[in-house]
Amino acid sequence: MQEYALLISYKDIVIMSLPITAFYASLLALCYLYLSFSVIGVRKSARIGVGDGGNSDLARAIRVHGNFSEYVPITLILLACLESLGPQQWVLHLGACALLFGRVFHAYGLRHHEGKSWQRLVGMLLTFISMLFLAATNLYMIHYII
Repeated sequence: MQEYALLISYKDIVIMSLPITAFYASLLALCYLYLSFSVIGVRKSARIGVGDGGNSDLARAIRVHGNFSEYVPITLILLACLESLGPQQWVLHLGACALLFGRVFHAYGLRHHEGKSWQRLVGMLLTFISMLFLAATNLYMIHYII
C-alpha cells in the first residue's frame, strides 16, 4: 500500500476562530451537565435504571434534559454559521444570550412547576426568538452582505 502525505506549510493553513460561539457553547454545556446530573440524582434516589418507572419527578427531569438537547444544538449551529460570516459582535451576543437565558428559564420552569409557568413561557419565547433571529440574520448576511 502506498502512502500519500499532504504537505501544507503553516502560512497556508487557515484557522477559523469562533470565540463567541465557543463561549456560549461552553456555558450551555455546563447547563447540560447540570441537567444530566439532575436526572442521575433522581434516578439514584428513586432506584430507577431505565425509563421513568412512573415517577413524575424523574419524568419531568428527563423532559427538561431532553428539551434542552432538542433546541440547543441547532441554535448553536446557527450561531457558529453567523459568526463565520463576520457580523457585529453584539448581534452574536444578542442571539446567544437569548438562547442561554431562554434555556435556563425554561429548565427552571419545567423542573419546578407542574403545568404552566411564566418561566417556561419566557424560556420558550426567548429560545424561539433566538432561533428566528439567528436564522434570519444568517439569511440576511448571505443574501445582502456576502
